[in-house]
Amino acid sequence: MTQAVAQLNSYRQSPRKVRAVGNAIKGKKVAEAKNILTFLTKKATGPLSKLLNSAVANARDLGLNEKELKVKSITVDGGAILHRRRPVWHGISHPIRKRTSHIKIVLEEKLKIENSKLKI
Repeated sequence: MTQAVAQLNSYRQSPRKVRAVGNAIKGKKVAEAKNILTFLTKKATGPLSKLLNSAVANARDLGLNEKELKVKSITVDGGAILHRRRPVWHGISHPIRKRTSHIKIVLEEKLKIENSKLKI
């Protein structure tokens, strides 16, 4: 089975928030996933839809049928953390961690299995 892969590194949003959107499209057909991303009201839907379109374009280059593609897996891992400080009273500062995400989408073509030649 041929797979098409696309990834986005150092996306400036925490992995926890991006995973919520990623889990909504995992296992769905590409057309259904695009529809879900259109109507979700989360910040991560924009970059994820661009990444999904990139994976579909990669699949087209590999010669896969676009209508038979489904989202096999989507992984959202933590990236580099930008460490900042927030000043508070008496010269003390509190740490702020600005998190980033590494996102990887794997698309796979669904195969149609004919049961006519199978003998049980």
